Amino acid sequence: MSLTIQEKESFEANGYLLKRGLVSRQEIEQIRQELPDVHRRMLADPPPEVHVAWEDEDAPDETKIIRQLMHSELVSPTLNRILRSDTLVDIVAELMHPQVALYHSKLLPKEAGIGAATPWHQDYAYWKTDENQPMMINCQLAIDPMTLENGCLEFIPGSHRWGLQDHEQHQETFGRFLPGRYYKRDEGVTVPMEPGDGIFFTALVIHGSAPNRSPHPRWANTFAYNVPGNGEHQVREVLR
Repeated sequence: MSLTIQEKESFEANGYLLKRGLVSRQEIEQIRQELPDVHRRMLADPPPEVHVAWEDEDAPDETKIIRQLMHSELVSPTLNRILRSDTLVDIVAELMHPQVALYHSKLLPKEAGIGAATPWHQDYAYWKTDENQPMMINCQLAIDPMTLENGCLEFIPGSHRWGLQDHEQHQETFGRFLPGRYYKRDEGVTVPMEPGDGIFFTALVIHGSAPNRSPHPRWANTFAYNVPGNGEHQVREVLR
C-alpha cells in the first residue's frame, strides 16, 4: 500500500496519519474471535514472554479484566499476521525507514465505565535510552469503534517537532505524563476510528485519550516499529 504525497506531507506536518480500512473486517472479526481464548490463556498459563496487567490484580479470575497485554502477537495469530503484512510494513517503511523491525505489539482495551483516561504524553519518554533515537513509529489498530465517548486517541498536531518534553513519573500507574494539565484537552485533535482503521504516529507526538464513559468495552492494538540497530533491546525481530 503506497502513500500519496499529501499523506506523507500530512504525517510530516502533524506527526500522525489516519488510514481508513487498513485491515479488513474479516480480519477484525478473527481478532475478536481470538480474544476470549487469549483471556483464558492469560489466566491459566500465560507464556513467559507475554506481560499482562489486570484492572484489578486481586479480583477473582472470573471477573478479571485485562488492562494491557504486551507482546500480543504471541497469543493472537491474526495480530501476528497483520503486524508483518506488506500493508503495514510498506507504510512504516515509507514513513520511518526502509529497514523495519518489530519493537512490540500490545492489546489496549478500555473497559466500559472504568477504562481510565491516558494523560498527555510522548512515547519516547518511556522508550529513550542512551543507545537510541526517536525514530520509532506506532500504528494503533481499531478493533472496536473508537469515539470520544469511549476514549479514542487525541493528538497535539505538530508537537513531534518540539523534541522530548519533561515528563512526571506517576508511581501509582508507573506512567510518565506531561506535568499538570499542560494543554487543555480541547486543544487536541480527536481521531475517531471504525474497526479496521489504523493510525500511524511518531514516538514524539503528544497524545492521550479520554476515559471510556460508554456502556461498552473498547479494544485496540498498538504495533510499535523501530529501525534495526536503534537500541539494543528495542528490536524483537527484523521484518525488512
